[in-house]
Amino acid sequence: MPERIVIIDFGSQYVQLIARRVREQHVYCTIEPPGITAAELRARKPKGIILSGGPASVYAPGAPQLDPQILNLGVPVLGICYGMQLLAHTLGGRVSPGARREYGRARLEVHTRSEFCKGVPRRSTVWMSHGDKVTAVPPGFRALAGSSGAEYAVIGDAVRRMYGVQFHPEVAHTQYGTQLLKNFLFGMCGCKGDWTMRSFVRQQISAIRAQVGDKHVICGLSGGVDSSVVACLLHKAIGEHLTCIFVDNGLLRKNEVEDVVRTFQGHYHIPLRVARDGAVFLRALRGVIDPERKRKIIGREFIRSFEREARACGRVEFLAQGTLYPDVIESRSAFGGPSATIKTHHNVGGLPKDLKFALIEPLRELFKDEVRAVGRELGLPESLVGRHPFPGPGLAVRVLGAVTEPRLAILREADAIFIDILRRRGWYERVWQAFAVLLPVQTVGVMGDERTYENVIALRAVTSVDGMTADWAHLPPALLGHAATRIINEVKGVNRVVYDVSSKPPSTIEWE
Repeated sequence: MPERIVIIDFGSQYVQLIARRVREQHVYCTIEPPGITAAELRARKPKGIILSGGPASVYAPGAPQLDPQILNLGVPVLGICYGMQLLAHTLGGRVSPGARREYGRARLEVHTRSEFCKGVPRRSTVWMSHGDKVTAVPPGFRALAGSSGAEYAVIGDAVRRMYGVQFHPEVAHTQYGTQLLKNFLFGMCGCKGDWTMRSFVRQQISAIRAQVGDKHVICGLSGGVDSSVVACLLHKAIGEHLTCIFVDNGLLRKNEVEDVVRTFQGHYHIPLRVARDGAVFLRALRGVIDPERKRKIIGREFIRSFEREARACGRVEFLAQGTLYPDVIESRSAFGGPSATIKTHHNVGGLPKDLKFALIEPLRELFKDEVRAVGRELGLPESLVGRHPFPGPGLAVRVLGAVTEPRLAILREADAIFIDILRRRGWYERVWQAFAVLLPVQTVGVMGDERTYENVIALRAVTSVDGMTADWAHLPPALLGHAATRIINEVKGVNRVVYDVSSKPPSTIEWE
């Protein structure tokens, strides 16, 4: 197993970004809930522990706390914002409400030399987001830096290798945040930084072979990046013990079925079975409007299609799928317990209780850009590795309202036109994800000399690094105008096109 940093999540909106920054240094890390015990943590053998920020106050009733024995493991600890306050509070320091809150950019003044602040100039800009602050450091700690709103902006105990920062080193607005994280990872924790996608592939191949043995695996293949990488990784690991099943659920993009069969059966020679069950899915979705019900129904029918196809494969014990870390994070609560669910992911929360296979999810702890790197390591072509994400429920969550074959046909054609224009004009590779949505409304229009009352298509394109946050893509007006003209002229039943200019958060990338 690779060396590991454990990030304990206290509800920070930036916790995934902390993980991203750690992994950028080729150091493996995982995100764990605050209820993790010292014994559980010891079993993971971390090289270091990072305590994330969070919205609570350490002295408030019900605020998430830390098993104090974790601080006796002899492992380096870095507390960020709430994590720093919790570290100080647990070790005998004092945390108090600030006279004034400190949000946004602030000036950091480093006044004490230390290995932790090595490479950070005396003055730099950091990103603050706190109301409380440390007003007395615990025994053994000393102040290393301050700001106008926090006397103890950086504190440290060099003997126990414990440090705290009141700001967020993981965000781009903190000038030397990466330097501080590198100092912690390599200076305090002694990490080697040898976790690469090449080492990940080697480790996963060994793990898959050990788990599967001489048994058989079926893999859900959609033709998207995630499932394609899983299929190729499994094929490399177990060869003929793998059979891919491609479910034609009737909710796919234009020419999707033909493309998948040609690529994986024809080019990669991976055993492939195609379940042509579009009519089954459409019957199950008839009259269903609620997006969560759509996802549950599709998840249920997806597995049942698998079961039908799997019978022809003989005895099958494993199901492989392309679950990613953002899928897991968005489908669980912020504190490891009940909370508001953003959406149920088809390959995380949508699986029925009567699942008859053991799951293999080799990408479960990777972000999307890491999955693309794995694909390149496996030799997959850029045309496949660079494909935009596509939701497990397919076009059912892009046809808002009732899902019918005529409405799906409209959306397929509009989506294909939009993607074609993005490719032709060099924008497909510049955005994270782009697609069309069919809205459940009709509007008045004029075509020729006749009044029309037809459908509205919304276009969506976003920029992102890992899908956890996203900004709307500032596409050229001429490109959007061209897309609207082609869609209205070429897609029967559409008389209006709009463009979505919302970001995530507060919106999600998909509409449902």
